[in-house]
Amino acid sequence: MTEAGTRPGESASAIGPLAGVRVVELAGIGPAPFAAMLLADLGADVVRVDRPGGSRLGIDPAHDVTNRNKRSVVVDLKSPEGAGLVLDLAARADILLEGNRPGVAERLGVGPADCHARNPRLVYGRMTGWGQDGPLAPRAGHDIGYIAVAGALGMIGSGDGPPAIPANLLGDYAGGSLYLVTGVLAALHHARAGGTGQVVDTAIVDGVAHLGAMIRGMVAAGGWQDRRGANLLDGGCPYYAVYETADGGWMAVGALEPAFYAEFARLVGLPDDAPDRGDLGRWDELRAVIAARFKCRTRQEWTEVFQGSDACTAPVLSLAEAAAHPHLAARATFTDTGGITQPAPAPRFSATPGALRLPPAMPGAHTAEVARDWDLPALDPGAATPTTPLVEQAGDRLP
Repeated sequence: MTEAGTRPGESASAIGPLAGVRVVELAGIGPAPFAAMLLADLGADVVRVDRPGGSRLGIDPAHDVTNRNKRSVVVDLKSPEGAGLVLDLAARADILLEGNRPGVAERLGVGPADCHARNPRLVYGRMTGWGQDGPLAPRAGHDIGYIAVAGALGMIGSGDGPPAIPANLLGDYAGGSLYLVTGVLAALHHARAGGTGQVVDTAIVDGVAHLGAMIRGMVAAGGWQDRRGANLLDGGCPYYAVYETADGGWMAVGALEPAFYAEFARLVGLPDDAPDRGDLGRWDELRAVIAARFKCRTRQEWTEVFQGSDACTAPVLSLAEAAAHPHLAARATFTDTGGITQPAPAPRFSATPGALRLPPAMPGAHTAEVARDWDLPALDPGAATPTTPLVEQAGDRLP
């Protein structure tokens, strides 16, 4: 390693707290690519091993933001030479990420045993929905099923309607990607201290269940009912809820603490005879009073009423509106890069900030570059055979 934290041959422009960390990502969709993006945003040199035929996501890869800050090579893992090329990369890497069903990587010759035979220090991160073992391990699945079984989906939504689907944010990305990143970075710390790598088995069901730790404690203490829409934080509480405005918009109210509730009650104009917030038996009445008040003005009008207050009340914004919100704009939470509005790297670091260095990687665009930087002549397109389709395209570095 050099003083700048990069290996010989790596780009001197590598920045961020993970500068100098090498990651191999076996291409897939969903939480593993997002985890690799997060590592890349923080400065890791992420090489994505794409398969012939392009992305399975169904969109133009130039718009797949989860592939930003990465470099790509194309390897046919079903070819005679494919596994060897991936193992060559793994031998030079700190972390490898894969999101296949259990046993697939082993059948392809790039499982943990194969990789650790070449690189005992490697952190091998596995991302699945059900985990590497258990009755459902070999079964297919998606976010909605994982959060359903883990008990999270049943908590979300009103008590008199079906559970509300939180896109795929809760399962794939919160219970999956973020736990995978936490796991591989913890294992990397261990590997650098003791010289031994390991396998990180990240299952979305495990992560989502883990996210419910506080709620489980509240259930045990008698402070949470195991049913939807009946609790403080699930919409059952009238001062932690959403309300429709006169123009069909919505306002989100989170005035939990007494001081914040007092400010909310004053600004929303609750009458003196409104039900007391602590009278749980009259919560439905209080909700009706609050709902009537919000129906009197538009979302923009209510936004202006609560602006600058500690009433913990905010407008419910669309994706496009969120990117233009004054607070998020002031913090540059979103950025328009390469014609795509996307979130900036997070979290933020005072000494080693992350950055957007590369746009979404086009499959195979960086073959020669990676071959040079990782000292892998076999990756050079000129050395590729018809059964090992490695494609080099025009570079796609950001200006």
